[in-house]
Amino acid sequence: MTLMELEIRTVLLLKSNNVRVLVFDEVHNLLAGTPREQRVILQLLRYLSNEIKASLVCLGVSEARDAIAGDTQLARRLDQFVLPRWKADEEFQELVTAILRSLPLRLPSALSSQSLRHLSRLGDGITARVFGILNELAIQAIQNGIDRITDESIESWRPALEKEAAFA
Repeated sequence: MTLMELEIRTVLLLKSNNVRVLVFDEVHNLLAGTPREQRVILQLLRYLSNEIKASLVCLGVSEARDAIAGDTQLARRLDQFVLPRWKADEEFQELVTAILRSLPLRLPSALSSQSLRHLSRLGDGITARVFGILNELAIQAIQNGIDRITDESIESWRPALEKEAAFA
């Protein structure tokens, strides 16, 4: 199929499935393209929104605003919301508990409130960092044969770069 045929088919599929919201993650990656490529993608987003009468949700780090700002019409259509960083509160505990349950560990991992506060600080309140730390800790737990994440493992965790620098 040609690019035009793919575009037509995509729009027909979106319309026939009554798509009302299009979600685009990592919008800040637009900035990696040339100015022309950025304009083409932003025009495509605007076109899709108009053609299928769907709302757009564009997600990304703070640079995502810069990427969207390249198209004044599109920028006016989108409200900007900044998500707060995680704090060591009940919601954060629920998030961590859900992550811990999803990890392939044989034993349950129960963390103290002190460890949760430390984990929140280590991850700087950023979801991806918290996930990354817990994934690293799960790998270590499996490799060490303890098959659970403990308060001690969180207290002793250090970023990979810091670990490598210690051997330099």
